[in-house]
Amino acid sequence: MQHPGMEHPYTRYVALGDSFTEGIGDEEPDLPNGVRGWADRVAEELAASRPDFQYANLAIRGRLLGQIEAEQLEPALALEPDLVTISAGGNDLIRPGGDPDALAARLDVIVGRLRAGGADVVLFNGPDVAMTPVLRSIRGKVGIYNSNLFGVAAKHGAIMADMWSARHLQQPQMWAPDRLHFSHYGHHAIAMLVLDALGVHHDLTAEEPEPLPARTWQQLRMQDLHWAREHLAPWVVRRLRGQSSGDTISPKRPEAGPVLPTHHHDLEG
Repeated sequence: MQHPGMEHPYTRYVALGDSFTEGIGDEEPDLPNGVRGWADRVAEELAASRPDFQYANLAIRGRLLGQIEAEQLEPALALEPDLVTISAGGNDLIRPGGDPDALAARLDVIVGRLRAGGADVVLFNGPDVAMTPVLRSIRGKVGIYNSNLFGVAAKHGAIMADMWSARHLQQPQMWAPDRLHFSHYGHHAIAMLVLDALGVHHDLTAEEPEPLPARTWQQLRMQDLHWAREHLAPWVVRRLRGQSSGDTISPKRPEAGPVLPTHHHDLEG
């Protein structure tokens, strides 16, 4: 629980975005959409000292920035939040022709709308993807987008959760087997990053992932082949067909409601 005098001002938190905010990679079968994620973890901590606290999560996996704007912005404003997190643009940057300057200009308008509604807004820059084989090729675009996002945050008085500088997120254990999403460990670390960026006292502590076993070159090669078959190929096929992993998915928390703690589900860190 939070200490007396350390309470935060937030009563209604709305999370916007794609798979990152929905919680993909942090599987929890008992929860809506079968995932938990960093946003749920942030909401649990914020609820610990506020009995009146409510949380909605409108994020859906695979969504592009334009879809997030079209589908999530107005419902979010209608919920009258005093805290909003938005992470958007990653799925656009992965695609050929994804323009980091145009995306940032669009996000600038969205953040302006959210701030005009009176909410504190948390933005996320992209993590350094140098170590992930799929994403390494867009590292330059991510860097340009991140630079633009700092300008957007400064212009609107938004708060930046700086994932690029969070070097611990580069550990392989922080990533899910698909190498596109964060694992339980990654989501836990990002929840801490968000709460720290907000200046909110919390009870989360850093988890040390189990060290990876030593593997031979052949074992690593087999892992890469397995990953390409199980994760990369289906992703490429969906893109070619114009499909998204979120085509049949609904938001896991479309209405703002109270947060029930799920701490007992946590893995031992």
